[in-house]
Amino acid sequence: MAQGLDFATAADAARAQLAGSQGKVRLRKSTSNLFRARAPSDHHLDLSAFDGVFEVDPTNRTATVGGLTTYEDLVDATLPHGLVPLCVPQLRTITLGGAVTGLGIEAASFRNGCPHESVLGMDVLTGSGDVVHAKAGGENEDLFFGFPNSYGSLGYALRLKIELEPVAPFIRLRHIRFDDVLDLAAAMAQVTGQRRFDGEAVDYMDATMFGRDEMYLTLGRYAHTGQPSDYTGQGIYYRSLREHRVDALTVHDYLWRWDTDWFWCSSAFGVQRSAVRRVWPDRYKRSDVYWKIIAADRRWGFSRRIDALRGRAPKEIVVQDVEVPVEALAEFMDFFEREVGISPVWLCPLRQRDPARRWTLYEFDPATTYVNVGFWSRVELDRGADPRAGAVNRRIEAKVADLGGRKSLYSTSFYSREQFYEIYGGGEYARLKARYDPQGRFAGLYEKTCLEGS
Repeated sequence: MAQGLDFATAADAARAQLAGSQGKVRLRKSTSNLFRARAPSDHHLDLSAFDGVFEVDPTNRTATVGGLTTYEDLVDATLPHGLVPLCVPQLRTITLGGAVTGLGIEAASFRNGCPHESVLGMDVLTGSGDVVHAKAGGENEDLFFGFPNSYGSLGYALRLKIELEPVAPFIRLRHIRFDDVLDLAAAMAQVTGQRRFDGEAVDYMDATMFGRDEMYLTLGRYAHTGQPSDYTGQGIYYRSLREHRVDALTVHDYLWRWDTDWFWCSSAFGVQRSAVRRVWPDRYKRSDVYWKIIAADRRWGFSRRIDALRGRAPKEIVVQDVEVPVEALAEFMDFFEREVGISPVWLCPLRQRDPARRWTLYEFDPATTYVNVGFWSRVELDRGADPRAGAVNRRIEAKVADLGGRKSLYSTSFYSREQFYEIYGGGEYARLKARYDPQGRFAGLYEKTCLEGS
């Protein structure tokens, strides 16, 4: 938050911006982690005043934070107190408000769920022009439980109060190889239930799949001493999974272990080649830099033009995160290998933190452990096929729905309106939209996630 500016003053300015605008309005952001097109807007809201940490309360283990604050800045504020948010998404420039309205996940999600599950209350600028406080048991409880997965279609979080948890200085890692998805899924389910594996406590858990017979379950445990590795410069974290059975990172480097190389996607820019890596500055080895390169390529079509000039087959962009029940993971990966074929793949177990709660726009069965499957690449199509038709993405959507799963909406989606609202809130969303954005100042959820790229 701008120095000397209090919340009430900034909230009044935000309301005035919205009242003084015409037509559809959307948020202006300097960074983004969306992988779908955004339609032009009549007016952009500048909510940059809400970029900052208001307070860290070490005694009660809470933080009060502006909605435009990145997790990088949030962690920098909490870590000196030996605390971190309960779920820190993998990429530095994801904002707290973005992770709550658009969902997020990480290796603590098997015990802590998603970022919205640790929110104690939030102040939201709604489409009606009001700033309302939403919390469980409060007047705007429906917005509190309907805000996650609303993607700015109901309002924007200006300030949030979240829970924090204590951490140790280091994370000790075990990389355990599996050669069968069924065995890996069973191990994930067991750790989720017991929070232990082979006699050791587990604080963090994710997995990386290089092939159907080569998978690594990575289990992290807090430690007060260690000899940490460094994967922020010449080392490459995901390659280390194959090279070390045991490793260690500082808690700071562990939280951002995937950001340096955007998981493994930095290879598309040559950053993993030793000659390039030596001269590519470490400060530019980060996801937001790579994202800007991708955004420019998508805008100007450099890759598409080069492929066409070289006579290459068309390629469909397949950038998705989906959640399937752990019992269905093997079936989904069989389908995935046959129909998609991207490798590596990230796997992250997830379970709802409080089984008594109902998050209306992205409901899980609270008794089920899910596995987030993340895959981010392009898939070659038959010659003459139109990548914009989304044939591969459509097959993925259908399979996930058939298995009782969910698909995150940060990337391209191809659902019909009827299919979409059967999965994502239906009548509940319509009621929320009518109450908090009756004039439709913000684009609807279906329009934002399924139509803007068409």
